[in-house]
Amino acid sequence: MAEQLAFIGLGVMGAPMAGHLVRGGHQVTVYNRTAAKAAHWAEQHKGRTAPTPAAAAAGASAVFVCVGNDDDVRAVTTGPDGALHGMHSGALLVDHTTTSAVLARELAATAGSRGIGFVDAPVSGGQPGAENGTLTVMCGGDAAEFARAEPLIACYGRVVKRLGPSGSGQLAKMVNQICIGGLLEALAEALHFAKHAGLDAAAVVEVISKGAAQSWQMEHRHQPMLAGEYTFGFAVDWMRKDLAIVLDEARRNGAHLPVTALVDQLYAEVQAMGGGRWDTSSLIARLESLAPARRSDSG
Repeated sequence: MAEQLAFIGLGVMGAPMAGHLVRGGHQVTVYNRTAAKAAHWAEQHKGRTAPTPAAAAAGASAVFVCVGNDDDVRAVTTGPDGALHGMHSGALLVDHTTTSAVLARELAATAGSRGIGFVDAPVSGGQPGAENGTLTVMCGGDAAEFARAEPLIACYGRVVKRLGPSGSGQLAKMVNQICIGGLLEALAEALHFAKHAGLDAAAVVEVISKGAAQSWQMEHRHQPMLAGEYTFGFAVDWMRKDLAIVLDEARRNGAHLPVTALVDQLYAEVQAMGGGRWDTSSLIARLESLAPARRSDSG
């Protein structure tokens, strides 16, 4: 059944996700901080634009948000022209931004006080997943609200799962980022070691990827890492934003994350190299930059 929807935030993730909603048969009104991007999207997808998040949300049965960070989400939801000011009682707000669990619970309470449902629904799969409609979507919220959101999210989500009450989706995304950061540093060190040991690193990966060391990161990132190409995925600046959220939550819940804290600092070194916009596999660039000095010291 076609619904009137709104989508706020048309970055590399949001624009294709909103497009999948149109292809799913829904009418979509969009808002983007850069109006030209919204106009371009509307021309491509025969959608409509609105001058503010509140105007985009007016009359929508569900509003989707995919922006940068906690402050951005607050600005487009509870700010002066935020979506919640345009939404009617009974509507649904779905936040795909990776944020703190604290914000997710805050938004759930604010939306609930207005009779509006809320689902926190961060995603994994990157730009290719958004474009291909194969994202993994981790959700938190009331079961009934999730049931309303699920068929809409399925327009671009291959896996859509509720993991508990409000904030659970964001907590699950933190688990995801912990895993990715640790895996990428391990892969960077493995490839770096293989090269210095005189091995054909690509051939080694071909063998070990058939065994217990196999991972998505190994399969999809070892070739660009060996080639020194870091333009294929999630930017270091955004990973550091996510890891800051993770480490803050860990301080709150008492979890001990020594490797994650180390990886965060290694990414800080990549930023200092000028690699803030490189993708997260660029951890190997840091190792490569250190190796010559270490070899000369030992000589």
